[in-house]
Amino acid sequence: MSRQIRLSVLGSIALLMTLLLSLNLTGCGRNPPQPLLVGTNVWLGYEPLFLARQLDYFTSKEVRLLEFTSNTDSIHAFRHGALDAAALTLDEALLLAQDDIDFQVVLVLDISSGADVILGQADIKAFSDLKGRSIGVENTAVGAYMLARALETHGLSPADVTSVPLEIFEHEQAFNAGSVDAVVTFDPVRSKLLSKGAQQLFDSSQIPDEIVDVLIVNSTSLASKEAYVTKLIKAWFASLDYLDNNQDAALQHMTQRLGLTPEEITTALKGLHLPSRAENKLLLKSGSAKLAASSQKLVKVMRRNGLLQKEVTITPLMNDELLKAL
Repeated sequence: MSRQIRLSVLGSIALLMTLLLSLNLTGCGRNPPQPLLVGTNVWLGYEPLFLARQLDYFTSKEVRLLEFTSNTDSIHAFRHGALDAAALTLDEALLLAQDDIDFQVVLVLDISSGADVILGQADIKAFSDLKGRSIGVENTAVGAYMLARALETHGLSPADVTSVPLEIFEHEQAFNAGSVDAVVTFDPVRSKLLSKGAQQLFDSSQIPDEIVDVLIVNSTSLASKEAYVTKLIKAWFASLDYLDNNQDAALQHMTQRLGLTPEEITTALKGLHLPSRAENKLLLKSGSAKLAASSQKLVKVMRRNGLLQKEVTITPLMNDELLKAL
């Protein structure tokens, strides 16, 4: 079992390029394709990927999970060709599509229905109380979308609050230090701050089906490493089956990585929907416009809030071989 790889903001691309070079040097000509490099960050919805690794549903020669400190770093690495695949929110994928980066959505990992939140300090009882206050947010990732939708829902404008750029690994410390009045965050930070008295002011259940996590794969990598992509898709669903049938054991695996108790993880999972094989087929199969329609709804919201500069389209097509993995 490979060890977890944590990559810093400044060194991530350089380290990945070094890794790619070393892989290329050790595998010339006669060897199989190099491992599928998958960018992730610490988020409960991505945890079945790591559970699959712990259960040996794939090998390090087939798939390598690279854990970044934030989705911002994953986006940056994918944009610069240092990753074959990345686990991102749909709105984050739209940011890549805006830059004309060629990729395909091959898996819908989760749909947030309360797991993404805006938390306020203990003395802030309602979202409207944030007017004139500071909110910590990862502006280049899903946090920007969450904040924009929360402001819209409550009739406020971006000018009514002060956005403080914070990446996910900075959320807990900044909030506990009182550097911000609120923070746009998710688990495991969500559970940790709630346990210390933070007030939940807004969550993704109030914007149903808008915060969706997907697995995207660079189109060139998909062509050359399709067998590994198929392996990863099968491993994902095997991991979900394990979570359903061996929940106690699965939670013990997860608590080691997330730093949450099994009870906290169980509670947090109630705010996530993990689409089944059948649901993924409906979302991704050629001719089904379901995910495409969701992405276009996000495009409208993002354009309205200045998060996207042009119209973009994501085509969630899967070929017959990938569909067989579902």
